[in-house]
Amino acid sequence: MSDMKMINLMIDGNEVKVPENTTIMDAAELTLGIRIPRLCYHPDLSMQGSCRVCIVQVKGIPYYMASCSVNVWEGMEVQTNSPEIQQARRDIVELLLDNHPRECLTCERDGNCELQNIAYATGVRERLFEGERKRFPRETDSIAVNRNQEKCILCGRCVRTCAEVQGVFNLSQQGRGFTTEVAPAHGARMDDSVCIQCGQCINACPTAAITEHTFTDDVWRALADPKKHVVVQTAPAIRATIGEGFGLEPGTPSTGKLVTALRRLGFDRVFDTNFAADLTIVEEATELLHRFEGEGPLPLLTSCSPGWVNFLEKFYPELIPYASSCRSPMSMMSSLLKTWYAQKSGIDPKDIFVVAVMPCTAKKYESRREEFISADGIPQTDAVITTRELIWMIRNYGINFAGLPDGEFDSPLGESSGAGDIFGTTGGVMEAALRMAVEKLTGSSPEELEFTEVRAVEGLRERELKVNDDITLRVGVANGLTNAKQLLDAVVNREKEFHIIEIMACPGGCIGGGGQPYPPRGYRIFDKRLLAKRASALYEIDKGKKLRSSNHNPAIRQLYDEYLGEPGSDKAHELLHTHYEAKLPRGIR
Repeated sequence: MSDMKMINLMIDGNEVKVPENTTIMDAAELTLGIRIPRLCYHPDLSMQGSCRVCIVQVKGIPYYMASCSVNVWEGMEVQTNSPEIQQARRDIVELLLDNHPRECLTCERDGNCELQNIAYATGVRERLFEGERKRFPRETDSIAVNRNQEKCILCGRCVRTCAEVQGVFNLSQQGRGFTTEVAPAHGARMDDSVCIQCGQCINACPTAAITEHTFTDDVWRALADPKKHVVVQTAPAIRATIGEGFGLEPGTPSTGKLVTALRRLGFDRVFDTNFAADLTIVEEATELLHRFEGEGPLPLLTSCSPGWVNFLEKFYPELIPYASSCRSPMSMMSSLLKTWYAQKSGIDPKDIFVVAVMPCTAKKYESRREEFISADGIPQTDAVITTRELIWMIRNYGINFAGLPDGEFDSPLGESSGAGDIFGTTGGVMEAALRMAVEKLTGSSPEELEFTEVRAVEGLRERELKVNDDITLRVGVANGLTNAKQLLDAVVNREKEFHIIEIMACPGGCIGGGGQPYPPRGYRIFDKRLLAKRASALYEIDKGKKLRSSNHNPAIRQLYDEYLGEPGSDKAHELLHTHYEAKLPRGIR
């Protein structure tokens, strides 16, 4: 570090010194705390420099420069907030606004829109430019991800996120000039493209050009229907993030308040998807042990993340035989709710309306997969809503979330171990599986239940875990599919050998899912500080539980004793397992 060359420059009349190869934007923020406005820029994505909102004046340069993409040089003199710069930025933002729909008060991102915030910060108080505005048809009938290109400002963040973070390359800017839009190849619908429905493009979008398809109206109708028995299940990651929507500090565990809020909304039963996470571990660890003994190919690829499953089917179909046949916890729970729970409760499955609160837009797509639709055309999961949608429903109902007392999940589908809680963060599925697998391989519970070696918020991790003198498990953990490609390509090319690989489609795992709350003030999308705080909430919940291994959950044992028989049984395979197949977008089949 001492050998790093330092650059001397002036910013707004202040002498500063920064390392070479520092951008003007970073130099201003790191040394003087000046946050230059920006829209297209994101520190975790490649540089585009297209929005020009971050322009500054540099002495001796006859044009404004984009501070996000220009590095400082020795003796540079920069003005970030001269009257001319302020007016130029205002003009740029005004032009964006005048080509934008005038529906802020009815927009999904009202109050949480970066364009709206920039307009306020730059002092835009009126629309000065009149003329033709771009017009595009809206795509509102996709299962998970909808597009409204009239709200697109062509910042390119969704395109770069899809390519650089997820490695899918589904989106690109098409057309020229006034007709430019962001769309899948050949202008296809999202459902007809290679889109994996992960929703990371939604998180990256600064406006509401890309949003999740909402099922909240279906949920309201079901709650108002006296003939419907409406039950809800809530994913592990939700309890670590929902508080952000009500002003709670990121990383605040909110399980009890979440349960109470769902009861206040009118749900007849509130169940915990963590129960099914424990069930997933029992089935998946059993599958791993069978494969470890030669009954199937290794490595075992986890199958909890629907975005990852979509990616597998579209981009790595040759690895389908390696994927666990276990359904995701959501789909396991929904299957049980319309079979075992229906029988125990004496309710016709057709009268049970199952709502799943999930961190992931791909769960909406998963709920409509053919394998999870009954013969009479009824989905096992009737409606999937994201964390963001639930936050809106709670606000809509006038519930003071932060002031709620703590409630308890309904039994027996609400009882879970700490292993179920950590499913919501990357490495959690692996760690939960290891807690059971090591016990089965050695005949005794692990002395240390926390397998910190597989906790991988950074995106990619490979480890060798010595179980005993005879057994060493080789494991891989990846979140974000660009990271996953490194592990998958190593398997395909036979460069590395693993026993089990956990893959989560979204950065950080479910805590960074495409349906999670937009980052609170002071954070950004893909912010590792935010992801770490959310993960810490789940680890805190896990540590606080007496029961921390999935296979020790008495409610799981009751389920097998009463209904399923044993892990891996025919009944278990019928209700808890599925299959995958290679899929191509409809346009190129």
